[in-house]
Amino acid sequence: MASLTRRSGPASRSRGGPGRRRLPMRLLLPLLLLVALMAMLMLRGYVRSEILADHRVGPPAANDRVPKDILEGGPVIDTRGDKPTSLDLPDRELVLTFDDGPDPLWTPRVLDVLKKHDAHAVFFITGTMASRHPDLVQRIVDEGHEIGLHTFNHPDLALHDKSRVDWELSQNQLALAGAAGIRTSLFRPPYSSFAHNMDNNSWPVTEYIGSKGYLTVVNNSDSEDWRRPGVDKIISNATPKDGKGAIVLMHDSGGDRSQTVAALDRYISGLQARGYTFHTLTAALDAPSAHTPVTGLDALKGEAWVFLVQASEHTTEVLVVGLAVVGVLVFARLGLMLILSVAHARRVRRPGFRWGEPVTEPVSVLVPAYNEAKCIEQTVRSLVASDHPVEILVVDDGSSDGTARIVENLNLPGVRVVRQLNAGKPAALNRGIANATHDLIVMMDGDTVFEPTTVGELVQPFGDPRVGAVAGNAKVGNRDSLIGAWQHIEYVMGFNLDRRMYDVLRCMPTIPGAVGAFRRSALERVGGMSDDTLAEDTDITMALHRDGWHVVYAEKAVAWTEAPESVQQLWSQRYRWSYGTMQAIWKHRGALFDRGHSGRFGRVGLPLVSLFMVVAPLLAPLIDVFLLYGLVFGPTEKTIGAWFGVLAVQGVCAAYAFHLDKERMVHLVSLPLQQLLYRQLMYVVLLQSWITALTGGRLRWQKLRRTGAVGLPAPGTGTPQQPAEKRPVG
Repeated sequence: MASLTRRSGPASRSRGGPGRRRLPMRLLLPLLLLVALMAMLMLRGYVRSEILADHRVGPPAANDRVPKDILEGGPVIDTRGDKPTSLDLPDRELVLTFDDGPDPLWTPRVLDVLKKHDAHAVFFITGTMASRHPDLVQRIVDEGHEIGLHTFNHPDLALHDKSRVDWELSQNQLALAGAAGIRTSLFRPPYSSFAHNMDNNSWPVTEYIGSKGYLTVVNNSDSEDWRRPGVDKIISNATPKDGKGAIVLMHDSGGDRSQTVAALDRYISGLQARGYTFHTLTAALDAPSAHTPVTGLDALKGEAWVFLVQASEHTTEVLVVGLAVVGVLVFARLGLMLILSVAHARRVRRPGFRWGEPVTEPVSVLVPAYNEAKCIEQTVRSLVASDHPVEILVVDDGSSDGTARIVENLNLPGVRVVRQLNAGKPAALNRGIANATHDLIVMMDGDTVFEPTTVGELVQPFGDPRVGAVAGNAKVGNRDSLIGAWQHIEYVMGFNLDRRMYDVLRCMPTIPGAVGAFRRSALERVGGMSDDTLAEDTDITMALHRDGWHVVYAEKAVAWTEAPESVQQLWSQRYRWSYGTMQAIWKHRGALFDRGHSGRFGRVGLPLVSLFMVVAPLLAPLIDVFLLYGLVFGPTEKTIGAWFGVLAVQGVCAAYAFHLDKERMVHLVSLPLQQLLYRQLMYVVLLQSWITALTGGRLRWQKLRRTGAVGLPAPGTGTPQQPAEKRPVG
């Protein structure tokens, strides 16, 4: 975490030579992470039969092209040679077969019953289940049972071409090789039953399967356990007549198999007492084992496949836990904001509420400015119109566009210009503090305009001697574009509701740079503005908390600021904010172990800021990842319902925030689109900030391009006017 310390110096250049640019690691890692995450989810969907699965079952067909010997023959069909043949089992030889597994609940219980009676069986496994539960496949083999293929994800092969059949077989064998290190020559088609039910659609598949070296195994004794008819009925269905041998069909997966397990115990013991034996298929036929060891590259492929499937399963489990965490955090934050913002509004709006004695003393307003030529005049004129006595100091931080000259040429009363070589915003603010005349100091950005009442409302909380700093109500002035409207929602809901909550909890994390006020004595005690982080406003606020000062929110101190009007500008701003906030949290981590007010902030404020501003936004993409996954792979209706439920809760909070700030509700029309698009950008920015911090990357101060989009407040309305000239949104 030492990388969270601010660094300076030239940006590193690519070593690839002229004209070559490498993708920065902070961009490459999020991209690779996203690709890996989507790959894991797609793999999970595939092995759970949510992708490429086909659950259609073909209708009955004629059987005139099926050899009569097959239709009237036994349940073991051999089409490996020139002439197809079929085999029956010897009398009193029973081969128990279990389809659709292995299942983590029912297969172990079936194996326990078989082991109890020293009986063996054949398990026709699907590749999807074998990939997910390789330990059960290995146990089946270790305990002397036989494995057969049942395709990868259980389609009716009669509806598919040879390429799909090959795919189902190869993937099924791949899963078996990875799970138990073997391959098998036994195969049972999904949806098969007795040999006499073979038809003109399924027979060509059986012939093709034989050409690949497989024995096709159907059955001649169906327990019908999948119907759950009851234990007695399952036993009756599975018992052969007249001492005949049989291949018995049961299931160890695909639903509740409790009746199967209960019936199996009685069935084996009862028939063993009557002289029946329970063997694997090859043992019953006195044939070589169907299992062949897999070695070399094929074994490595199988192991790699099982490893990736297990990784996808574990990744999904982690994502589900993360989704639960972010769900709790999101709803906890929304609940806290609603409850505590109501408490804050009632407190400050009750009749006769005062912070203390009215504050009427003059105030010094500092405006750090770097290349603010397009908007500095409007900023200064809005301050001159203030109904509270002010001294205005514009600190020109080495501007190259004539910002200082513009202010000087205005010849406005009470306005001074202080020039310095370019040294950054913290240095400009400290220069302003040193030149300020008064004990109360207001700070604002050079692209912001104040209403006439803003300064007076902002300094009233200083009537309480415990208050060291005050956060004002920053609003987006250029909200006429879509991206501006989204930021407007974010400012009103995400920032101002937050500030009400943090005010009540007495752990306000940030005095916004656009509108904030400080006691000079409080600033001097903490050493002024620091350049240790890229979020000097958050840094100074946390420092004041640690020094024992109260930091509060003044809702009526409204300032109109110019928000970024392009994705690139927004990215640059939020990247700096996110990274700077992380730096500030790390810098003040010692508050966790402090006593008194500092310790309270450390053990209440820092965890809340970390959870709500760093961890929750980082995990929040899981909501959208699972939304996309659910829309594509299901359950679609539940997914859509859950997403709209979350959106409704957020909409309620947003509407309440707009009500508190007396904002028009029309802007909330874009809230759903904001949640789908704008929020994704914030995710990537935060992830990039994390990667920059963890990899020790450098992040320099990035100056936003100003457009002068926010004009002076309209007389009598308090709402900023838009410039007469319509500018393109860049």
